[in-house]
Amino acid sequence: MAKRKTKLQLIRESGPPKKPSHSAASIREEFLSYLRGECHLADNTIQAYGRDLNRFIDWLGDKRLDSIRVGDLTRLMGTLSESGLAPASVSRAVVAIRTFFKYLQLEGVVTENPAELLAAQKMWQRMPGVLSQRQVDDFLRAPRRTDAFWLRDVAMLEVLYATGCRASEVCSLRVRDLSLDQKYLKCTGKGGKQRMVPIGSQAIAAIERYCEELRGELAAKMPHPPDELFLSRSGRPLDRIQLWRLVKHYAKRAGIDSDISPHSLRHSFATHLLAGGADLRQVQEMLGHASIQTTQIYTHVEHSRLKRVHQQYHPRA
Repeated sequence: MAKRKTKLQLIRESGPPKKPSHSAASIREEFLSYLRGECHLADNTIQAYGRDLNRFIDWLGDKRLDSIRVGDLTRLMGTLSESGLAPASVSRAVVAIRTFFKYLQLEGVVTENPAELLAAQKMWQRMPGVLSQRQVDDFLRAPRRTDAFWLRDVAMLEVLYATGCRASEVCSLRVRDLSLDQKYLKCTGKGGKQRMVPIGSQAIAAIERYCEELRGELAAKMPHPPDELFLSRSGRPLDRIQLWRLVKHYAKRAGIDSDISPHSLRHSFATHLLAGGADLRQVQEMLGHASIQTTQIYTHVEHSRLKRVHQQYHPRA
């Protein structure tokens, strides 16, 4: 099989380019196709990398890709941090730019990779938002019988907190993924990886009532009823944006900080388990984290809470 020619070889064979170098914008779509086809990254990850690249391209302006040095990229990361971008998002941007320059090097567009020396953002700078148990109770009680789809919304919120699943994972849940008699559900996470997650009795009761009294009515609105568990008013599968809006709506009704998101319930799930004595490895498995280091951030959250309790109540704190 003939060896695939690099982009640089093809350029040389076709003669000198009109411009001194390729623009990042012209290579962006090829790079995202590479992530999808050869790296097999999840669609959500590819979309996030695309947004990170857009920021990079805007910052790049008329600069040539082969003129960029590590100092330039370090200043870019500083600019992103100062703009209010979350540390986790800055860290992802570092990974996206590293991967992009590896691709450029592979294709022969650049000979050196300045992003190799780019320092990663420290994740501990911002603790994830965690709800108290009382806030969780108020939040889960926020849907009212007068709400048109309150049975669906109660079940959805219960599943978010009971399982610690991501918003995208809850939206992709199918009816056949549920084993309610065994108190488990099958969750498809990042990269298509599947895991079995325990689910509690209150969430099970909410799902059963939703399926018995409302889901069939919603599914009947579509000529081919979808497999997904949670459906919108039109009968189509609920998407992440709709779920996010519902969480915001019920958080406001419960009088909870506006910064709450579906991920807040995931953070709360993990922190409350650890506070109750759960093993870190067990929590890692339930969350679907590839690395135990990702799960360890929740031990920092719990330690911070214990420190506040000590300072508040200890007579010599």
